[in-house]
Amino acid sequence: MRPGGRLRVAMSLAFLAALLVVAESGWAQESQTPPDQSQSQGKENPPADQSSQPSQPADKPSLEKPEDKAQDKKDDPANPAQVVAEATKQAATATLVQLRDWETEWLVGAYVSRNHRLVTLTGEQRKRLYLQQTVLTPGAYLKRMFDAGIDQARGVPYQWDDGWAGYTERWASREGQFIASNSLTALGDAKLGYEPRYDQCRCRGFWPRMRHAMVRNFLTYDRSEQEMRPQFGLYGGAFGGGMIATAWLPKPRNPFAEGGYAALGQAGFGIVANFFTEFAVDINRKLGAK
Repeated sequence: MRPGGRLRVAMSLAFLAALLVVAESGWAQESQTPPDQSQSQGKENPPADQSSQPSQPADKPSLEKPEDKAQDKKDDPANPAQVVAEATKQAATATLVQLRDWETEWLVGAYVSRNHRLVTLTGEQRKRLYLQQTVLTPGAYLKRMFDAGIDQARGVPYQWDDGWAGYTERWASREGQFIASNSLTALGDAKLGYEPRYDQCRCRGFWPRMRHAMVRNFLTYDRSEQEMRPQFGLYGGAFGGGMIATAWLPKPRNPFAEGGYAALGQAGFGIVANFFTEFAVDINRKLGAK
């Protein structure tokens, strides 16, 4: 079978994920109802006593210069050019703020801040969290693009070329493996009642918080949200995703070896991800975020 044919499963999953992202995106904005003008239409003020006002000749020429009219038109707040420029500026500012404030779960994933108490998730909440982390968060796709770029630079698998076709195959492979791993992890955590989210440390100091980030990559809470248990669901999902990926990777591939590599990758990548989640707010403050 050709290399591209081996990726049909992964590319189909990625395409389905993209459709879900588009379906959940807020492309249609809610229309706003114009303010009610009826309240502003009160009774007309009685005309002022004209006898007390100095009379002015009706044919008195206007002393306003054409240049003044042009200046007034330019300074008019309803000038379409100014309105468009202001709207563009606000949209650009909002986009930059959103990109800068990347601790808001779209990149680092779902977490519980140190100011909130861990509460056991319901089945519906687990389902929404799974969809958000797997297919509805832009960060999930950006991470797979980054991983595919590393594979492209390393030239693995070597059977795939170094052009855009090879990069597409590597990205689809990474995306398919990620969806498989997250699906198995979610099922395992739900069955065991384990906590799938990261909780920021309520301690102070760099090293205690760093230790918490490392430990939470290997241990998680059970249903009580107090007792710690090994991350069976997380590493079981990573191992299973690596095995499933051999279905479309070039042969020969050892499923158990691929699963072991994926589990080791989770051990390293998980610590890095927890570090950024733990210190996201602090890093953003250094960057000037409010």
